[in-house]
Amino acid sequence: MPTAMLDGISTRYETIGEGPPVLMYAPGGFDATLDKWRNQSVYARIKLLEHLPRHYTCIVFDRRECGQSGGRLERVTWAHYVAQGKALIEHLGFTSAHVLGGCMGCGPAVAWGIMHPAMVRSMVLYWPVGGARYRMSSHQRFAEHLAFVQQSGLRAVADLVEKDGKSFGADPRGGPWASVLRHDTVFREFYVAQDVERYKQLVAGMGRTLVDRDTAPGAEAEDMLRCDVPALIVPGNDAAHATSAARYLQECLPKSEYWDVAPADQTEATTPARVLEFLAKAEQQAVLRGG
Repeated sequence: MPTAMLDGISTRYETIGEGPPVLMYAPGGFDATLDKWRNQSVYARIKLLEHLPRHYTCIVFDRRECGQSGGRLERVTWAHYVAQGKALIEHLGFTSAHVLGGCMGCGPAVAWGIMHPAMVRSMVLYWPVGGARYRMSSHQRFAEHLAFVQQSGLRAVADLVEKDGKSFGADPRGGPWASVLRHDTVFREFYVAQDVERYKQLVAGMGRTLVDRDTAPGAEAEDMLRCDVPALIVPGNDAAHATSAARYLQECLPKSEYWDVAPADQTEATTPARVLEFLAKAEQQAVLRGG
């Protein structure tokens, strides 16, 4: 599987199919790897990658700090995730794309539409994360990592990841850079040499600013209200994907369509067809605009 060096960060990616490009930010929280489109929960059921590539070039990738992609020790924001996707699109020779996000991938997808609207043909926001319980559980994950760092130090973090091989989502003690620690020995040595207090400040800021509200994160309401990018919103309904978060995006994005279908009825028979219908309409509009 190919990799690209994007702004100094190695990114594992795959392109599937032919046609207009669809950049796909994977689900999976802090373990957003390209395989999640095929094997995780609702995405395994709806099988988007068996239908969309018949009409589109689907670009899937391991988000930075996930899977086999690299990372960098910095306070990661939604803008950093946008930068990775934008660099990947440009690396592949495209000037614009439809942006499809699943789960936590909806945050960077929305941020794309705000930061680079001329490059975004449409947004598909599938099961956007959000809600009070999502905020609390996310902050708890960062707190557990910080507590482990305080008690045991950074080398203990690296040793734990090497021993157990778990992602930040599976074991919060390993922290946001667990996947990079697992496969990059140079990064590991740099990581364990960090000043612990400065590291803790970085992590605390990252957790607070990535998940800063009781609804869908990723962009400010005032910016979304001025966004002209067409969007399809598909709601979830559980502790990490509150239906209220999807409704919030509907409220804030003026050109959004809300697919009011219960998660149980989001199947392979219904979902790909609805997504393809939306993409086809958005693609036609983009062509008419000269995009």
